Amino acid sequence: MTDAMWGYAIGGGVAAVLLLAALGWVLARRRPVRIASPEEAAEAAEAALPGFDTQGAVVGADGGGALAVDRAGRVAVMRRQGAGIVVREVAWGALRSTAEGILIDSGERRLGPVLVAGVDALDVRRLAPADLKRLVPEMGR
Repeated sequence: MTDAMWGYAIGGGVAAVLLLAALGWVLARRRPVRIASPEEAAEAAEAALPGFDTQGAVVGADGGGALAVDRAGRVAVMRRQGAGIVVREVAWGALRSTAEGILIDSGERRLGPVLVAGVDALDVRRLAPADLKRLVPEMGR
C-alpha cells in the first residue's frame, strides 16, 4: 500500500466515526426527556410491577419524576432514563413532602432520590385508596 492509500483509509475511517457519532447525537436528542402524562406513568407502573392496578398517578411539573398508587395501596415511583421509564415500588414511608414537591427515597443507588416537582401531600392523599390506613399498617400509627 502506498502512503496515499493509507491516507485515504485513515481519512475514511475518521469520517465514518464522525458520521456515526453525529447520527447517535441526533437520535439521542429525539428521545423524550420527560414523563408526558399520568396515563404514561400508570402504564409504565402496570407494565413493570406484577399485579399493579393503578388507581391514580401524578407527574411532576418538570416531568422528571412520577408517582402511581394502586388499589391495594402500593406505591410506584418512576423516572425517565434514556428511552424508557424506570419504575420501583417503594413504601409509603419513603415519601417526604418538601417545598419543591414530593421527594421519594427509592432506596436504590442507581435510581437515587426522585423529586416529583410541584406535587404536594394533598395531591398524593387524593391518589390513595380511601381505606389506606387499613391497607398500610404503618399509616395507622
